[in-house]
Amino acid sequence: MLYPAIRPLLFALDPEKAHAMALKALSLAGRGSSRIQATASIECMGLKFPNRVGLAAGFDKNATAVNGLGALGFGFIEVGTVTPRAQSGQPRPRVFRLASARALINRLGFPNDGAAVIADRLRNRRYQGIVGVNIGKNADTPMVRAIDDYVSCFRTVRSVCDYVVLNVSSPNTLALRELQSRERLEPLLTALLDERSRCGTNHVQNLPLLLKISPDLSTSELHEIAALLKSLPMDGIISTNTTVSRHGTLSGVRARAGGLSGSPLQGLARRTVATLRVRLGPSFPIIGVGGIDSPQAALAMRAAGADMIQLYTGLVYRGPSLISRCVRVLG
Repeated sequence: MLYPAIRPLLFALDPEKAHAMALKALSLAGRGSSRIQATASIECMGLKFPNRVGLAAGFDKNATAVNGLGALGFGFIEVGTVTPRAQSGQPRPRVFRLASARALINRLGFPNDGAAVIADRLRNRRYQGIVGVNIGKNADTPMVRAIDDYVSCFRTVRSVCDYVVLNVSSPNTLALRELQSRERLEPLLTALLDERSRCGTNHVQNLPLLLKISPDLSTSELHEIAALLKSLPMDGIISTNTTVSRHGTLSGVRARAGGLSGSPLQGLARRTVATLRVRLGPSFPIIGVGGIDSPQAALAMRAAGADMIQLYTGLVYRGPSLISRCVRVLG
């Protein structure tokens, strides 16, 4: 309820500094009890989610505020993107607000503390809800060694989370999106599935593996990815990441590099989800994300075919009350 009063103060700051302050406040708040809003639970990917509304990767890259975020009422929280080794990401400034469009542009480039440090934080969390880890490759790892990075990350985080997401769709790591082509994606998915099957514990052998894709893929590329996912024992897909398209945004930022998120992404993200739902069939788990900043947008994403949704940029503009509002309408 206080967020409308606080937002002008946060928006007076550099976006990345404001985000760091919000995470610090959530980390401190997390020292109290963590509430799980089990309004309408859903069974998906072999897990029981308290509700359909999750936090998208990128908000808490380093798992420093999981306890506090859990207290806001999310049905699940996704941390990362995590890479095997710590890295600083792209030079600053690298996050930009488009307030009139309720959007952000970021070119962060996976800044994070590294898989081992983040795994330790998750191991010691008090929040008992569902936590996923989004994994990627280090920026200086050659593309021919990308699979090694994903397998390394998976090995490090597999015992401390409830699902793992392979991020092959960020526009801010050079050539990363090339991993979405079938000739690169199939060996990557196969390597992770093989690694999962080789582990002796039931937890890891049943650990859901998901793929996060770009909203900028063509229809034929989406069809090819859907066919590949159906041919393998993958557990779900997250649709979508940020876009490099600037259609419908302010003319002054069209040349600014980075991934665009927020309200301008709504239509593109929904169309991608709808295409995937047709191709994947009614039972394949889809998590929809992209521009959800109101209960109406959440319902539209659900109608497009998403089983669950994730929030990020909408929280920046609407505040934490958006979570409970979306939980109520999705039921």
